[in-house]
Amino acid sequence: MARPTPSLTLALLQARESAMDFFRPHLNRNNVTEQQWRVIRILWQSDNQTLESYQLAERACILRPSLTGVLLRLEQSGLVSRWKPETDQRRLCVTLTPEGNALFDSMKGEMMRQYQRIQQHLGPEKYRTLMSLLDEVQQLDPKE
Repeated sequence: MARPTPSLTLALLQARESAMDFFRPHLNRNNVTEQQWRVIRILWQSDNQTLESYQLAERACILRPSLTGVLLRLEQSGLVSRWKPETDQRRLCVTLTPEGNALFDSMKGEMMRQYQRIQQHLGPEKYRTLMSLLDEVQQLDPKE
């Protein structure tokens, strides 16, 4: 019987865990979970720092039911604000607060240093190749 091919999905998960080992200590020192950091970073990176909850869930790779709890804790911490537009109460918008911006600003330097450490371990060419390959995987259409 032929051996099964290595699992791409398992390899991606294991690589993610290895990469997160660089960032977890800084997140823990700031009492921020990985999911909370993804939300803060994505809001910070968005043009007007406001997104609808479904957009945030999609970009942060967090299921909508889980995102509800993440947003509740971030709101209780004063890092995000949630609101419904008067014109459409079905929509839920999320905005990074000044406190959320301040937290991002205070954490981004160390987070960038960790990215640089990963790049140093891999080397610039391998890092660019890795990022390019990951982008290609993200663009794959399973329906084709």
